[in-house]
Amino acid sequence: MILVIRISGMVEVPTTVNDTLSRIRLRRKYAAVLMKETEDNYKLLSHVRNFVAFGTIDNATLIELIAKRGQVMKGKKIDAAKVAAEVEKKSLPDLGLKPFFRLHPPRGGIKSKLHYPLTGGVLGDNKADINVLVRRML
Repeated sequence: MILVIRISGMVEVPTTVNDTLSRIRLRRKYAAVLMKETEDNYKLLSHVRNFVAFGTIDNATLIELIAKRGQVMKGKKIDAAKVAAEVEKKSLPDLGLKPFFRLHPPRGGIKSKLHYPLTGGVLGDNKADINVLVRRML
């Protein structure tokens, strides 16, 4: 699974990028969504890479994310490990969760204007380092 986090705010974002972010449910700063690893999703992320951080999330971080920041749509409790195991097959609303996560700003600060591979910022493809960022934002 790919975790996508919106880093930039809503001011001075081009209309096409804002529409794309809205369609993938990243309407606010520090909102996150889970996407499947497909070629179409990577093309979509390359279009908005200057405004989001994304990477492959591991299972332990996914369980922690669902347990701490998963919002239940219906009035029942959820088992984070069970949801994390089934999220590949079903969508989050089918499992009883909202389709996005609201995260805390990263503890320890963030280099939000810099791209990842070149200067050590967080924008763009973070690969497995997205897990470190998410844990700072829980």
